[in-house]
Amino acid sequence: MSSWLNWVGGKRENKSTAKDAIIGLREQLHLLTKKEEHLLSKIDEEQRKAKANVTTNKRAAQAALRQKKMYETELDRLAGNRMTLETQVNTIENANMNLETMRAMQRGSAALQAIHKNMDIDKVDNTMDSIREQMTLSNEISEAISNPVGMGTELDEDELKNELQELEQAELNERLVGADAVPAHTLPISTATPSRASHAAPSTQDEDEELRALQAELAM
Repeated sequence: MSSWLNWVGGKRENKSTAKDAIIGLREQLHLLTKKEEHLLSKIDEEQRKAKANVTTNKRAAQAALRQKKMYETELDRLAGNRMTLETQVNTIENANMNLETMRAMQRGSAALQAIHKNMDIDKVDNTMDSIREQMTLSNEISEAISNPVGMGTELDEDELKNELQELEQAELNERLVGADAVPAHTLPISTATPSRASHAAPSTQDEDEELRALQAELAM
């Protein structure tokens, strides 16, 4: 716990230090800018003095040029300071960005370690094996439930096939026996038809005779 507090405290301290340093450097850059603007105005002023006295008062013109040169030297020095300060600002900002990036990566690494603390490849493999076993068991249960319930007996497919063959053979034998029982000299149906007509004719004649007898009785 104390190490975590120290880490957080150090983080805040470093961040505050970087921020304060950048603020201080930018304030100094602002002062340098103001100083440079002042020197530029002085340089322009001495330049005008030199031009104004170049023909009438050479001593004053030389003094103005000498002062202008001093201002220019100071301006060059300030330009060097500006470059140094700007370099420091960029360096601190980049370093602070790198620090924040590293801390973000550390937090990510700590989160991964916390997640994987209770995990390893063996536990993962065991879990996957357990899942596969449960899925296999579930499929077996589903298959068992979906099968129709018999009457406590199992059908023998070979026995059914044998019984079917026996029925087919018995049917074939009956057909063969029926074919053997038909006489070879059986007349065609067309030949037997007149015989049936001759047997039917007496029945028709009897009906006609009964009708005539009934009519004779009614005539009486």
